[in-house]
Amino acid sequence: MSSPVPDPQLGDPRASDRRASPGEPIDRTTGRWRGVTAFALLAGALGVLLSRPSLVLAGAAGVLFGAAARTAGPPSSSLGVEREVARERADPGETVRVTVTVVNEGEALLPDVRVVDGVPDGLTVANGSPRHATALRPGKRATFSYAVRARRGAHQFDPATVLLRGFTGAVEREVAAPVDPPSEPTDASTATARLACAPRLDEGSTVPLGPQTTGFAGHVSTDLGGTGIEFHSVREYRPGDPLSRVDWARVARTGEFATRQFREERAATVFTLLDTRESAYRAPAPDAPTALERSVAAAGAVFTALLAAGNRAGIAAWGPTAGWLHPGTGSEHRARARGLLGTHPAFDPTPPERTFLPTIARRRVERRLPANAQVFLCSPLVDDPPADFARRLDAHDHRVTVLSPDPTATDTAGRTLAAVERDRRLSALRGAGIRVVDWGDEPLDVALLRADRRWSV
Repeated sequence: MSSPVPDPQLGDPRASDRRASPGEPIDRTTGRWRGVTAFALLAGALGVLLSRPSLVLAGAAGVLFGAAARTAGPPSSSLGVEREVARERADPGETVRVTVTVVNEGEALLPDVRVVDGVPDGLTVANGSPRHATALRPGKRATFSYAVRARRGAHQFDPATVLLRGFTGAVEREVAAPVDPPSEPTDASTATARLACAPRLDEGSTVPLGPQTTGFAGHVSTDLGGTGIEFHSVREYRPGDPLSRVDWARVARTGEFATRQFREERAATVFTLLDTRESAYRAPAPDAPTALERSVAAAGAVFTALLAAGNRAGIAAWGPTAGWLHPGTGSEHRARARGLLGTHPAFDPTPPERTFLPTIARRRVERRLPANAQVFLCSPLVDDPPADFARRLDAHDHRVTVLSPDPTATDTAGRTLAAVERDRRLSALRGAGIRVVDWGDEPLDVALLRADRRWSV
């Protein structure tokens, strides 16, 4: 649940170290009338000394009011909360309306009701406020709404936090109220307390691939002669060769039949492997996207471009949680990839909390990789294990391309040193013959085109 921000109208739910859990309310004093009794006694004493009946009466009233505040109990917590999310799925950056209704299900007046809805950590409030204050007569309800901005991932709303105070305000009750679905949901709404946001898989990127291919036809040029477009070589004519491939100029010149061969184009099997370890959640600034977020965006673009070119594409996670999509083609395969990148726990927008051994995760990936698969390794390269993994894959005859979003900055000496270390790893990989795409602030297409030109030299 998002940490509540202190609000002069709604109070601060963090005033106590304890927090309410569903079914377990917490009662505490607010300290609103602290010192009233002492002040009232002082006023009464002054009234007696100065023979001022008005001060004596005011002091007596203060003592009675202070005593009543001290003996007041917490208000009844018979309150119902309903939440309505406008839709269950959204694209990144879209706003989704959330409507919360609070109902007084008891028989007593609730003079002071303060509600803080359980907005997930991964969502930001774009419009309105998830906080509301009101008074409720028995059977009455109050409704408020706000809008959240969708962010990649599966987001679960938490119970709403409710603060109840009586007329004196001396005692408050905090309740983590379970939220029910709306009693009469609209056709456009959902009764779920989840919001799933998957990245868009837009076409447009051109992905440079190596010659490692499968036996299926595709668009990757090979060194094999056969059918294709680009001329490859000439061989002796064999019975059954198509007449369109006979080198008639050679027949006319020498009288010998020969067959022209063209460079075959075949499909490739390519895995986009994402570094999902905790170090992949680095960012150059607090409000900048993390390296993992950029890796997910790059993986979606690469995956879509590969499918559009007739290649077989798969996705894998290298981190504490296994995430795997077998290579395939087609629109259904693309939809599965979007769901995997959007909501699978392996690609969660928040850093993983549990520890793991990178070598175990590495072996898990190596065992499942097809022998003829090329690999696009997306990693910020802020430490050595990704570079070691790339060299290991290359040694196992996988054509490896490292796509590295740059999360470094140079505003401090420590960050400058980290950037220098990252550049050293990039240079070492290039020296080992591994293709590297250093992705800075420019669009991904520009980084891929610049790298492809360098590789073609």
